[in-house]
Amino acid sequence: MIEPFQTTFSVPMSCEGCVKDISKSLSKLEGITKIDANLKDQLVFIEGTAPPSSIVSAIQDTGRDAILRGSGSTNNSAVCILETHSNAVSNKIRGLARMVQVSSNVTLVDLTINGIAPGKYWATIREAGDISQGAASTGGVWESLKAKVFGAEAPQKEPRGIFGTIDVNEKGRGNVFFDRPVAVWELIGRSMVVANSKEGPFKREDSNTLVGVIARSAGVWDNDKMVCSCSGKNVWQERQEQVSLGMV
Repeated sequence: MIEPFQTTFSVPMSCEGCVKDISKSLSKLEGITKIDANLKDQLVFIEGTAPPSSIVSAIQDTGRDAILRGSGSTNNSAVCILETHSNAVSNKIRGLARMVQVSSNVTLVDLTINGIAPGKYWATIREAGDISQGAASTGGVWESLKAKVFGAEAPQKEPRGIFGTIDVNEKGRGNVFFDRPVAVWELIGRSMVVANSKEGPFKREDSNTLVGVIARSAGVWDNDKMVCSCSGKNVWQERQEQVSLGMV
């Protein structure tokens, strides 16, 4: 059973009517157990088991946008921006994976893909975080811990690095929610590959093979910045850029 976790979102709200509209839309989602809104700070706090992507969609259904500002607790969250390394593609960003650890050995993964050919794809974690040659330089599927049997190592039936499959529809979009027996700290610095096969071989010029490095992301209470110190842009300006690049 998936344990409830916390997420926080920036949402433009001008009055209590906005709060009511958002709360009404979110209450229709399965798995939502608590909704709090801070009108002054333009933040919505949510507790439950609903995927962050579903929460964003529910808020957008009210005519407002939403930005995930944090999830889980400190050091228990990660993110992976997925890109194609094909030189034939100008807009290389094609997906986003949000990861939240909800117990000592369970991490939830909310994977969204946008802009690749329809079909079934495998999402796998790789041994290395080297994406200099795209998916081809990431190494094999990460197997992580192996069971000890009479002093010898015995491989698991399925490596924990195999997260599962995602179906991409005719519009090039797909979304899936995994719960996997891993901890976030085990994933940081490794890479994720989304491709037609689990093992490869992967071709750098395949525009439908996506890869990215997994990095730590902010917990619910860790990110209160509204302006990026690097670019000077506020979160909504950055959001517009992300949407234009196909990130949701």
